[in-house]
Amino acid sequence: MKEGKLFEQFPPVSTSDWKDRILSDLKGADFNKRMVWKTGEGFDVMPFYRAEDLEGLEYIDSLPGEFPYIRGTKTEDNNWHVRQDIAIGDYSSANMKVLDILMRGVDSPGFIIADPESVNEENFRILLRDVHLQSIGVNFRCNGKAKEILKILVQIAGERGNNFSEIHGAIEADPLSRLMMNGNLCVPEEKGFDYLASLTIDSGVFPNLRTIHLNASDFRKRGAGIVQELAFGISMGAEYLTQLSSRGLTVPYAASKIGFCFGTGSDYFPEIAKLRAARLLWSAVTSTFCPG
Repeated sequence: MKEGKLFEQFPPVSTSDWKDRILSDLKGADFNKRMVWKTGEGFDVMPFYRAEDLEGLEYIDSLPGEFPYIRGTKTEDNNWHVRQDIAIGDYSSANMKVLDILMRGVDSPGFIIADPESVNEENFRILLRDVHLQSIGVNFRCNGKAKEILKILVQIAGERGNNFSEIHGAIEADPLSRLMMNGNLCVPEEKGFDYLASLTIDSGVFPNLRTIHLNASDFRKRGAGIVQELAFGISMGAEYLTQLSSRGLTVPYAASKIGFCFGTGSDYFPEIAKLRAARLLWSAVTSTFCPG
């Protein structure tokens, strides 16, 4: 018996044929009102799309690891990390909590430190007791003391004989978001960026540890739509690159230290598209700083 592809047994159907059949089934009802989904962003989503709709679109055939990275930066493994934040009051309790959630599938815990004055080596030894730093992502957020956190992490990882290149996560500084939220910083803006540049340079001992956590989700929490969240978030990223590069950091190195946080809503497909659009836009920004 001769084998063949299933769809070769059916004649091709043009887009106009599809549209005519839909109009016939609507029996006079308005096509746009009944069949076109109008998103909150003002986009019209058609009930069907054809291969011809993709003609002329750039990067459709790009593979993982290829510019502009809309399918990720890795060629072998695009696994996502599972994060759960822990608000730290008592460091011993936080340690028990992180050990528990690590056994339940979390692999990138976030430590939210409410009191910057509690940041010291003794407390961090309690917090990270029995935590294998090379096996998970470690993320720290604190309103201040970022350099102190980095210094303590270097001390503990060094004593344990950890491979610094295998430690990943973030010490999440974000002065622009703080400026946006509060209208001011605890120091003059230029000094704030000087501090951020110094922190980012010092963090070079951990190649995979980010120092800038850009909270584009703050815009979403305050009513921004998908397009606005992308626009404001990417523009903040461009400002960070401008400030850091003016202080002597190379753009590729500065970009490698920036992580974005986007919010997600209930519109499943637009939210997926937003994350890919963010990769595309950020690639365009960084290539503008470093043409070629």
